[in-house]
Amino acid sequence: MYELVQVILHLDQHLAEWMLLYGNWIYLILFLIIFCETGLIVTPFLPGDSLLFALGALTAMTEGGLSIGILSVLLVVAAFCGDNTNYYIGSKIGYRVLQWPDKPWLKKAHIRRTQEFMNDYGKMAVILARFAPLLRTFVPFVAGLGTMNRKIYLTYSLVGAVLWTQSFLWLGHLFGQTPFVKKNFTALVLGVIVVSLIPAAVAFLKARQTKPKASA
Repeated sequence: MYELVQVILHLDQHLAEWMLLYGNWIYLILFLIIFCETGLIVTPFLPGDSLLFALGALTAMTEGGLSIGILSVLLVVAAFCGDNTNYYIGSKIGYRVLQWPDKPWLKKAHIRRTQEFMNDYGKMAVILARFAPLLRTFVPFVAGLGTMNRKIYLTYSLVGAVLWTQSFLWLGHLFGQTPFVKKNFTALVLGVIVVSLIPAAVAFLKARQTKPKASA
């Protein structure tokens, strides 16, 4: 876990190393990371927002940078396919998964809070969850587990995938190579993570407030 935290905090350095080490295979690796973060309910710990920002910054490099055009298309496809894979898993074996004992990476409390989040925001939860770690992993699963229409889900999933990937990619592309950002990259990554956790925290607090009322 310590190694994963270090990778996330210094993504710019590690990505530059991976580019040299793997060449064009780096695109496949990035596709799989984004796909798995939302496509597999057991991998919510993978980097999302911070990875997209760091990738955008690398596309702005004058030499040896990644292609913003390729990433813009590739990562939308990865996010969309991951979302819908998770939706399919939820629709087919979701109730079996709910019978599993709690694991550190999969707890019934997370699924229950995700259901409450979706009850609060309806279809827009599919888009809003894209910008919140944990929620963007559990919302597709819960949508498949529930009764959300597949065609409606596909539409909102595609919109969410485009907005999420393009916003962070292009923010990184436009500002990632400025002296201030390069000097304070780790602090900015932490800031991105904290800000992206706000929706999940709000949903958690609302659930805590409504629980006593329900009990009463």
